[in-house]
Amino acid sequence: MAKGDAKAGSGRALRGRAGRMKNGRGSGRASTGMVRLWGRHAVEAALMNPDRRHTKLWATREGVDSLSGELPSDFPVEWAQAADLARLVARDAPHQGLVLECEPLEDVYLSDVLDADPARPVLVLDQVTDPHNVGALMRTAAAFNAAAVVTQDRHAPPESGTLAKSASGALEVVPWVRVVNLARALEELAEAGYWRIGLAGEAEMTLAEALPAGPVALVLGAEGEGMRHNIMQHCDAIARLPISDAMESLNVSNAGAVALYAVAMR
Repeated sequence: MAKGDAKAGSGRALRGRAGRMKNGRGSGRASTGMVRLWGRHAVEAALMNPDRRHTKLWATREGVDSLSGELPSDFPVEWAQAADLARLVARDAPHQGLVLECEPLEDVYLSDVLDADPARPVLVLDQVTDPHNVGALMRTAAAFNAAAVVTQDRHAPPESGTLAKSASGALEVVPWVRVVNLARALEELAEAGYWRIGLAGEAEMTLAEALPAGPVALVLGAEGEGMRHNIMQHCDAIARLPISDAMESLNVSNAGAVALYAVAMR
């Protein structure tokens, strides 16, 4: 990724103020089928991702100056004021002077990640629909070197600016496998030698007691509702985090962070 002379704008396709831009405020999915990402970490990671195809960057000069590298001289930049960029993103979204329009990432298949290092866990999310939670879980998955995050194609948030901002760049790093049938995906994980542990507050066994020495797939259920019965039946063990009785449960992203840490500390 590169950043040229922002003030001179040499060789760039400068297109005036952002006030003339189409496609108004939203979650980060443009009406053209493109994805809008915002915020320095999400935008910078997307620019550095060789698998991401970019269309245009709307930016303030301060936003471009905050990037770690240099933009190619022919990269399509449209200079804007911060107030103009605010019209392109979700309400009150902290765009930090950067809004990037790009194509969605290519599909990743479960078979593509099962050949990874077996010491790296797989995180499976059963109908976790909040993009902030999924993004936060991706960030934690990247931090603890998870091999992939697996969700359903439906009943899961789409790729979006909101999710990418919460992921803080991890969307470009952690493979996101979207499957039609989550139960079948768990069967594939078992066939590949993964021990599938579902997290549930009512379980008798703690996660530390359930962890094996080999490959692990952690399964987390939806916010509030937990894992569906069919998904629970496709787990090899059901375990709980040993939290205090003073608190009934943890947010799913917090629970995922604790569980991934426990796997890393085996």
